[in-house]
Amino acid sequence: MSGELAAPFLAASALLVGAGVPKLGDPMPLVRALRSTGLPAGRGLVRVVAGLEVVLGLWAVALPGVVNAALVCTAYLVFTGFVALALKRGGVLGSCGCFGKADTPPTRSHLAVTGALAGLAGLVALTPERAAWTPVTALPTVGTLALAALITFLAWQALAVLPTVTPAAVRSTGPATKGTATTAGTTNR
Repeated sequence: MSGELAAPFLAASALLVGAGVPKLGDPMPLVRALRSTGLPAGRGLVRVVAGLEVVLGLWAVALPGVVNAALVCTAYLVFTGFVALALKRGGVLGSCGCFGKADTPPTRSHLAVTGALAGLAGLVALTPERAAWTPVTALPTVGTLALAALITFLAWQALAVLPTVTPAAVRSTGPATKGTATTAGTTNR
């Protein structure tokens, strides 16, 4: 894998692990999400899929290569297809369980991020394997890990936090109390 793809691919793989673990403990949000789009689902199936998601993510982090990159690409293509289906059919009003208890319904940003991660993993799968993502010296390794952590955090923000930051959510900070400012230059009396 080429060096410039190492950090984003590491982030995409780590997100698989981070999204799979909560579904192992509580598969019901994804069961409900799948059913809301008309897809069949049960706890056992969701747990198996979540387990495969975690194993694939760990494998891709530890030993990145063409085969697991192609599988990571496939996983993100499936996720992207599901989000597109949910947006089209109007299903999944709550969380799919990928980020624990946070209420993160699918959004266009979710579609864009999962689509971009699919493209990235596909590019890694097509890149001739030079070596594992870990460089020989420590400094590039620290830089790669730091960049991967930043990309993982930003992707998580786009997937789990951005959908909750709507104008209505920002305005709903609670009722104004008597004598406090409600808008510029006026008071609530």
